[in-house]
Amino acid sequence: MPLQGIFLKLLSVLAFTAMVTLIKLLGDRVPVGQVVFARAFFGLLPLIALITWERSWNSAIATRRPLGHMGRALVGLAAMSMWFAALSRLPLPDATAISFAAPLITTALAVVLLGEVVRLYRWSAILVGFLGVLIILSPNLGLVGALDDPVRQTGALLALASAACMALAQIFVRKLVKTETTTATVFYFSACASVFSLFTLPFGWVMPDATTLLMLLAIGLLGGIGQILITQAFRFADASVVAPFDYTAMIFALVIGYLLFDEVPGIAVLAGSVLVVGAGPLAFDREHLLGIARRAAGVARTPS
Repeated sequence: MPLQGIFLKLLSVLAFTAMVTLIKLLGDRVPVGQVVFARAFFGLLPLIALITWERSWNSAIATRRPLGHMGRALVGLAAMSMWFAALSRLPLPDATAISFAAPLITTALAVVLLGEVVRLYRWSAILVGFLGVLIILSPNLGLVGALDDPVRQTGALLALASAACMALAQIFVRKLVKTETTTATVFYFSACASVFSLFTLPFGWVMPDATTLLMLLAIGLLGGIGQILITQAFRFADASVVAPFDYTAMIFALVIGYLLFDEVPGIAVLAGSVLVVGAGPLAFDREHLLGIARRAAGVARTPS
């Protein structure tokens, strides 16, 4: 069954990669707030179809923490907005590589906000990952090399801020799943994000033509399908097994960036990506081993 979980995870990465490709193709033609609304609102459609198919509406709408869902939605909305804005300002491989800082930041925040214990091995992996992020940022911020592009500098800062908000959103999720179902967490995020993004309507939404409307619809559907695929992947394999396959997005980003946008990443981006992509699985592997040890210790302490 783990192979099925890995397969579903890879499909989810493909869905999200297709989604961000469409967002990048839209460029500045559609305001970010309108794109975020499309992602959240149309993303509800496959989720509603799944809930109806499974007849799980009771668990999908039951909640004991409505304010927690609203907080998570606001942070997630900020993450999406900055991420989508960064995509129009940065090459796809650069933006993707910077986004991989999110799980590293999540681990660091978990120590402060959740009281989790992170030992030397995982701290070492996190530090290596952050070094990789700094290497990726350096040319985009004009710190090394000849690159001095204000647009790319803004994009790099937006991508990094987005990664920080993604990490904070994961902290909200870790707290929510203690009392809420996965379906409810995803449903309320999309519903709240749809409502909150409407507040950007007075700030320049455009009337899309048929092609743009289809692209916005596809962005939402791909995002919703990707989220469902992730949820299903965790039913067949442990998180520590499927999570490292997030990093296959870097391969897809390199291929699509080259074929569609004529983007060739520099040496700094490639070198930094190797460090970031290598650090993530190291941390996941250590967490997997610790999880096995904890479960074994729990069995040993449990009366027969």
